Amino acid sequence: MTIRCRLSITRTDFALDVDLSLPLKGVTAVFGPSGSGKTTFLRALAGLENNKGYIKVGDVIWQDEQHFVPTHKRSIGYVFQEASLFEHLNAKDNIEYGFKRAIDVDQSVMQRAIKLLQIEHLLDRRASQLSGGERQRVAIARALSANPSMLLMDEPLASLGDKHKKEILPFLELLHGELEIPMIYVSHSIDEVAHLADHLILLDEGRVVGNGEISEMLTRLDMSLSHGERAASIIEAKVLEHDDNYNLTVIDFSCGRFFVPRKQLPIGCDVRLRVEARDVSLTTQRQEETSILNILPAIVDEIVDEGDAQVMVRLKAGNDLLLSCITKKSAELLKLQIGSEIYAQIKSVALL
Repeated sequence: MTIRCRLSITRTDFALDVDLSLPLKGVTAVFGPSGSGKTTFLRALAGLENNKGYIKVGDVIWQDEQHFVPTHKRSIGYVFQEASLFEHLNAKDNIEYGFKRAIDVDQSVMQRAIKLLQIEHLLDRRASQLSGGERQRVAIARALSANPSMLLMDEPLASLGDKHKKEILPFLELLHGELEIPMIYVSHSIDEVAHLADHLILLDEGRVVGNGEISEMLTRLDMSLSHGERAASIIEAKVLEHDDNYNLTVIDFSCGRFFVPRKQLPIGCDVRLRVEARDVSLTTQRQEETSILNILPAIVDEIVDEGDAQVMVRLKAGNDLLLSCITKKSAELLKLQIGSEIYAQIKSVALL
């Protein structure tokens, strides 16, 4: 089951032309530069744009050549950049507004949204008494209380300062794990995308330039995201055990184990790791007398130039992909080529 959409929108100075199949579960991030069509795409999914196209969500057709389901009859929750709360209402009344317009009314859905977003203590406060992060949490609860079959989020952290972004991001991660509906998440922040997305759409000038799983898209060397200072790979893993002697947490993934400073995480829980290309060095033999704990066998999958003096190397490590940015001289000394067996020495790993 997928979300199928073919959309064509033409304006005087802009055109959006996309043909996509998206997963019907998890978080799909829509990423691209300003003016690439991210918000227009989201609005078209919601039925807020006059467009020619085809949208089918699972077995339900929202629009085709014969008919167009209006926005209020599409089972969606929409969260904007600004919380857009009714200032004269308290948080509870704002949330109930979403519940009252639900196509499929279910009181328990609203209560679950309030609990997930931990806003029970805010329900009696007026919108004007809420911080930026609190307002956005109430706005998300309002969208969820409508019991939607799809949640659309248009840069929900863009209007927040760093403090409130850090406050609300854990709740978005929680929704990622708890929601059984697809979330389409527009963002201009690669950090947000790395935290949340399972699937990634890259837009540029109204066209799709990339569409696939987040781990693949971040490591495709023909894509801009795999280059530059922030180039990194994403690895899905599990907490294996805690090493009390050295205050470390051991994390298991397809190629072996990572050792990271101890985290208060339960054994067996799923985690997501981010490994930056600049933190991965390469060696032809496994080093024994070294301070680096995370050393993994890998195979060179692809090599491309990274400026005048460096190359970006994509590695296969088990079922996962890693990036390594090294000098051209180092690549020549190591005699790297496609298929070379190598060891990746990982200096730093971030848990997202």
